[in-house]
Order: sequence, then structure tokens, then C-alpha cells
Amino acid sequence: MNNKAVKVFLSIILALVVVIGGVAVGLTLKNGRQEIKPAAAPVFGKTDKDEDTPSEAPTEAPTETKAPVTLRMLSVGDNLIHDGIYEQAKKRAGGNGYDFSYCYTRVKDTIAAADVATVNQETIVAKSYEPSGYPLFNSPQELGQAVVDTGFDVVNLANNHMLDKTAKGLAEAIDFWDSTGLVRTGAYKDAQDLETVEYIEKNGLKIGLVGITQYTNGLVLPSDSPLKYILTSDEATIERKIKAAKAQCDVVLVNVHWGSEYTTTPSQEQRNLAKKMADWGANVIIGHHPHVLQPVEWIETGDGTRTLVAYSLGNFISQQNTAARVIGGMLRYDITKDFETDKVTVGNVRFETIVTHYVSGSHDVQIYPLSQYSDALAKKQAARIKQADFSVAYIENFVKEVIPEEFLPA
Repeated sequence: MNNKAVKVFLSIILALVVVIGGVAVGLTLKNGRQEIKPAAAPVFGKTDKDEDTPSEAPTEAPTETKAPVTLRMLSVGDNLIHDGIYEQAKKRAGGNGYDFSYCYTRVKDTIAAADVATVNQETIVAKSYEPSGYPLFNSPQELGQAVVDTGFDVVNLANNHMLDKTAKGLAEAIDFWDSTGLVRTGAYKDAQDLETVEYIEKNGLKIGLVGITQYTNGLVLPSDSPLKYILTSDEATIERKIKAAKAQCDVVLVNVHWGSEYTTTPSQEQRNLAKKMADWGANVIIGHHPHVLQPVEWIETGDGTRTLVAYSLGNFISQQNTAARVIGGMLRYDITKDFETDKVTVGNVRFETIVTHYVSGSHDVQIYPLSQYSDALAKKQAARIKQADFSVAYIENFVKEVIPEEFLPA
């Protein structure tokens, strides 16, 4: 073959590589949920398939589908910091601030293992105020750092104690939680912040968040305050928030502070609102406020899917003094998105019982998974909680009366 023939042959090969390379780039950009147009000009490049055997007329390759993604989720109830808990933390810090790590050490590994873990922060964290307990709570900022260190990713601020330290305290709490890197839900800097979809993104899935409360204990914001929160009575805003999150995210998770304290049965108002939120697009609803357990169940929606609702997970930690109020739960569940069908499912739901144990009140307050608790420990706090038969069996029977068997360990 003479030099001229070689040049012609090489030119043909180069042209084919250019065309095929441009098609390959275009297809790569189209993969996924959002279609992106191919580059306007040819781009040099080649695929493994076409490297040695270029075709005369490139054909469209099948669109690749992203593999399903599953997130391991975990939600807990009320992080309720009474006086004895922060007094204990002050003692454990040895005169240098507060150390709350002892409270959470037995559940830390479980929480940190979740892809996304959520908590309801029942007490405000405001730097301008001294720590205080019931009825107007405030926790030191070291408490917030302990929440971060324990492994939580999302903090709900919508609850009946959110105005305990006035608008100033709530504003400081918002700023504090934003500084930690956790995603805040349920309290908003202003109207624009309220209308912004809050979300957390993990492993390519966006979880939209909504936080609402039924009560603020009769406290209200000043008329000139820009701060915002959402009451359960404001169904128009709740619907708008859920639908906006649904439009922009893969999953919608609602934290709601509702119901009557110390009752294990959800009210009809709770059930009615849960059904509405499910129909509006909520995939998971996590309830707080009663300080005791309420049932976990599925809600069938109009589009044939189902929503997981836990009406109350009880106290995560507190110093309340009855057997029912020291028994709480960590709810683990998986969220899976199938990108081929664009369908989201919630499954593999497991309720894990936890117990807040303390005897003296200011040196041994700690959360125990029931698997680590014992009759000997239960006996030590039986008198304090006025439950003479308090034991591991008592706790197991109490939980079985409230939480359906399908969600409990085998």
C-alpha cells in the first residue's frame, strides 16, 4: 500500500472514531433520570465495544438503569434533658463544661451504623440562657455536640418546648444546629426558609423533611418576629410542604409532635392527620410528644402504596418517673428506590426497645438497649418508678401490648 493510500485509510478510520466517540458521549450523558442532550460538536473518544470494530452506521445503545438504592434509617423519640441529666454531664466534665457522652454510649454504635438517623430535640439549645429544666427547658450547647457525636443526622425542633426561651432562644437554637452540620427541620428563620424544602441527601437519594407540632404550650412568637413554625392545625401549609418535598425529593419523612401525654393510644385526630399526610405524599411519619409508646402501623394510600407511621416512639432519654415513660424505642427501617420503576418502598421495619435507667438521678442516667438490660438493673429503679414488678419481662410485655408483633424481633 503506497503512502497516499495509507493516509486515506487512516483518515477514514479517524473519522469513524470521531463519530462513534461522539455517540458514546451522548449516551453516557443520557443515563439516569434526567435526560441531557448530546454534545453539539463531535468529541474524540471510544468505547470498549467499538475500539477495534467500528460500525458503518452507529445504532442507539440501550439506556442503562441505575441499580436500586437502599438506605438504612433509624428514628428515635424525645431527647428530653431534665436537670439531673445536665447536672450529671457537668460532674462528668470535671468542672470544664458538660460531658453528655455517658448518656448515649450504649446506643451510639447502633445509631452511627444507620445511613440516616433522626431525633426529636425536646429541649431548646440557646447560648444566652443558663441550663434549666421543667417547665422551661434549656440545654447547654455541649448537649447538641453529644447529639452530633452519637451519630444523628437530622434534628427535629418542632415541639411544645420550642419557645421555652422566647424567640431569641429559638433563633439561637436554629443558628446552633445549623453550625453543627446536622439538617434541621421544624423551625424556620423566616417565611422564605419555611417555603424552602429541607432535605438530606445520602447515597444518591434525597429525603425531604417536614417538621410540625400541635402545641407550643401556649407560648407564641411576637408579631414582629420573622421566625416560623407549622402547627398541625395549619393543614394547608402541611400539604404544601409535603407536596413540595415530594416533587423535589425521592422520599418524604415527617416528624410530628402531637397527641395526649402519657397515653399509649393515638387519638382520632392523630389518625386523621396521618392519613391525610400519607395521601399528600409522606412515606414515613414519626410521632413524638406522648412520652410513652404508641403503635407502629401501615397506612394504605390512594395510589396503592403504603406509609409507615409510628404514632409515638416515647422518650429517648428523660428523667420522668413511671415505668411507661422510661420505656422507649428506636425504629429501624429501610427505604429503597427502584430507579427502573421510579418506585419508593419502605420495609424491613424493626422496633428495638430501649430503657432509660437511673437510680440516684445525677450520676447514672443512661440509655440501655433492652438486650443489654437486666433484672438486676430493673430492680434497682423499681422503687423510684413505683413499679415493684419492674423487670425485663415486664418491659417485654408492655411493648407487646402497644407495638404490633410484625415490627418486633422474632
